[in-house]
Amino acid sequence: MDSDSLRTKGSQETLASLMQLDPSPIESPRLNTEKALPPLPEHDEDLEPLVKSRSRSATGVGLSGSHGAAYYLTRIQRYSSYTFSLFAGLHLATTSIIPLVAQSVPSSESYLLLAREIYQTPLSEPLLVGLPVVAHVGSGLVLRFLRRQHNVRRYWGAYGADLRSGWPQFSYIAASGYGFAVALAAHVFVNRGLPLAVEGDSANIGLAYVAHGFVRHRLTSWAAYTALLGLGCGHMIWGWAKWFGLAQGAGWKLERHTGNATADRQTKKKRRRRLLIINAVVVVATAVWAAGGLGVVARGGETPGWVGRLYDGLYARIPGF
Repeated sequence: MDSDSLRTKGSQETLASLMQLDPSPIESPRLNTEKALPPLPEHDEDLEPLVKSRSRSATGVGLSGSHGAAYYLTRIQRYSSYTFSLFAGLHLATTSIIPLVAQSVPSSESYLLLAREIYQTPLSEPLLVGLPVVAHVGSGLVLRFLRRQHNVRRYWGAYGADLRSGWPQFSYIAASGYGFAVALAAHVFVNRGLPLAVEGDSANIGLAYVAHGFVRHRLTSWAAYTALLGLGCGHMIWGWAKWFGLAQGAGWKLERHTGNATADRQTKKKRRRRLLIINAVVVVATAVWAAGGLGVVARGGETPGWVGRLYDGLYARIPGF
């Protein structure tokens, strides 16, 4: 091997040779910017094939974005409760809070009549009260049948099942909802449907009509309105807690044990605390509504004269009164 090939040059000689080079910029290939670009699509229809192809490639098999009946029924049940809650809040103010502040039934009647101009017109009454209630209750019933059908197909298959099998768990929210629907239907019949059927309108129906009923039919009125307030406040507040994701984590016992005693203890405390908070809100809301409705309106006294006789004639047509 040649000894000169193994001889290395000093670093100073290499550095000096590099310093003698003149710097020059790196030349990049020149782009032809004078070439015209293809025209953009003039209409949205030209983009549809591209959008559809991208959506198909992004979703993949089994993720087409389509939803079943349960998806839409759940949203109907949810959004209908929003609309009815607007009416319930306005009705709470005029039948409980204002009488509680005024401490007088006659002084509160004008506010109730004013509120009726909002929720008792030919357009607003079906939109705020009628349709939301029918949609909410109807979607809940259909959802229950759909889930039962799904459970039967999943666990019984071709063998089928009897009518008692496959039903989803009957929760407190569902039980209070069905009870509230019955109490609400009775309330609407007495205060709205019956006057329309007998008198042709409900212009003479107000807080005095309710107070007159408490005098003439004390036990029935107290039982009916106590059930209406208790079931209504319980169902609506627990329902809102469910929409906000709070009801799912509330309970007195653990649904699942992790095996970690410390984690299970903390989870149990959190569930119990959430349960107590939601029930406390239910108690407060029921107490506020009852303070004005049962504490003031129910003690408003009997209505004298021809209006009182009109009220007696209406109550006489109610079965069981």
